[in-house]
Amino acid sequence: MSKQSWKTLLATPALLSATAVASAIAGTSTAVKAAEVTDTTLPATTIDHSTNTAKATSSLSTNQTPIADVSAALPQPAPPTATLDQIAAYSVEGNASSGMVGQVTSVSQLSDVKPTDWAFQSLQSLVERYGCIVGYPDKTYRGNRALTRYEFAAGLNACMDRVNELIAAGTADLVKKEDLLTVQKLQEEFAAELAALRGRVDAVETRTATLEKQQFSTTTKLSGEVIFSIADTFGKSATVNGAGGAIANTTRNDNTNTIFSDRVRLSLDTSFTGKDRLRTRLQARNTTPFNGAFTGTNQTRLGFDGDEKNAVQIDKLFYRFPVGDKLTVQIDALNDELQDTVVSNLSPFESSGAGAVSRFGRFNNFYRINNPNNVGSAGITFAYKLSNALRLEGGYLAGGSSNNPAAKGGLFNGSNAAVAQVVFQPNQALTLGLAYAHSYYTGTEPNGGGINITGSTGTSFAANPFNGAATTADSIAGSVQLKLSPKLLVGGWAAASFAHRRSNSDNATILSAVGYLAFPDLGKKGNLGGLLFGMAPNVISNSGLTNSRTDSSTPLHLEAFYRYRLTDNIAITPGVFVLFNPDGNSRNDTQYVGVIRTTFTF
Repeated sequence: MSKQSWKTLLATPALLSATAVASAIAGTSTAVKAAEVTDTTLPATTIDHSTNTAKATSSLSTNQTPIADVSAALPQPAPPTATLDQIAAYSVEGNASSGMVGQVTSVSQLSDVKPTDWAFQSLQSLVERYGCIVGYPDKTYRGNRALTRYEFAAGLNACMDRVNELIAAGTADLVKKEDLLTVQKLQEEFAAELAALRGRVDAVETRTATLEKQQFSTTTKLSGEVIFSIADTFGKSATVNGAGGAIANTTRNDNTNTIFSDRVRLSLDTSFTGKDRLRTRLQARNTTPFNGAFTGTNQTRLGFDGDEKNAVQIDKLFYRFPVGDKLTVQIDALNDELQDTVVSNLSPFESSGAGAVSRFGRFNNFYRINNPNNVGSAGITFAYKLSNALRLEGGYLAGGSSNNPAAKGGLFNGSNAAVAQVVFQPNQALTLGLAYAHSYYTGTEPNGGGINITGSTGTSFAANPFNGAATTADSIAGSVQLKLSPKLLVGGWAAASFAHRRSNSDNATILSAVGYLAFPDLGKKGNLGGLLFGMAPNVISNSGLTNSRTDSSTPLHLEAFYRYRLTDNIAITPGVFVLFNPDGNSRNDTQYVGVIRTTFTF
């Protein structure tokens, strides 16, 4: 080949390109009519995006293909920038989902459904007519890519469901007969893929249901509460009991000094199913009780007192779980305080760290009937939902020596109490409770402790009406709470215990009552104001031979406190309570107790 011919051949592509550009600029249109044209298949190329070069990987081939007669004018060529934008759009179309296409694992899946196939075009027509496939998240259909037979079957299944919905809705006239025939034909052609698809969906639903049932894993949550308090009593100590007898080791003086003390509780709450709770609570405290040794009466005690010299102890251990939809059960291993079980105490002041500052003011003394401690006191309680408005609650509570097999110890031979309660809540504003308990006190416990019917909330005679002799008691209690507004609660409680001396026919009657006002969110959300006035537990009659353990005066209790929430985790509660006729005798001076309690929660 001559050098001139070689140069001409090299220049030919450039001349052709120049001619094409000139034609595009001129905007000429050419009518094309041909019975057949030459269809040229370009060599397949591999694009290197880093260099924008193309390498031919297959040879050029030509085929004679007849096409329809075309007489329409060709459209105006787009500007070069628009053309480049279209090319870029076409090159990335489908890239977002290309990574989502599943791998082919069966030879039967190698036969894809192409956009030019009858089945593909038929499905596309159904999609456009009935809207049975929305498309990609960006609202594009992207109908220019081939589908695997399983992908196609998924689309066909969606259209079949849509057609069935229209027929079931009584709008069958919207479905064309030819479309039904198309669906039927497609269903027959892709029967195997549809069956496999439905089987896979069923399997996924089964696995999903299993995961939903088993998705909860055992978790343990740590929560804590720390109390700092400053407290003192004011007024002369009680020196005589309810019958006028001298109280041992007391003098008519103010025998207390201002104290600063603490209490720390760490609770580990473990759940195995998401609906149950295993609580292990650790406690350390050093708040010396203002009891008879200092003031001549237990009525001056604080709601959070106790002194173990800040030694860490397991203070609470229970497991609470549901049985069906209506029954909840709690099993306590130790310190089975009735107010801290599933039995409702119906008091807005119950919390020792956030409620009333006095021991008596927290809740009805009826719920201290079993006199628990953190050595023994095992028990079981339940709450059964009879209806939306009515609950039945109760349980069996062993005494402080439930873990001791010695005489007058154990679950059933030591001190114990059986409790039943009905709670009626006809609406969100009103709650009523009526309870009964039968309790037994041995008088001497293997683990220590004696008789304490009222849980150290009243006079000394009310706690121990027969001077340490074995005692049984039948007690009843009633509670009412009325929510007048979201920020005002009015309520009260009363209790009566009919005590019996086991060794003879002596009987004693013990009464108590409280009325209160509670002000939730007073000042701001999370605050609580409280005002209560009541009669502390006292013996109003005793049939003992000497009648020496009956209180001569009614002990009265007046209390006010205000819990102010500084932050979500810090609250400060100043409070004061006043005792009239301490320990059931008007000869004792009025006593005052003041406290500032700061509570940290986390």
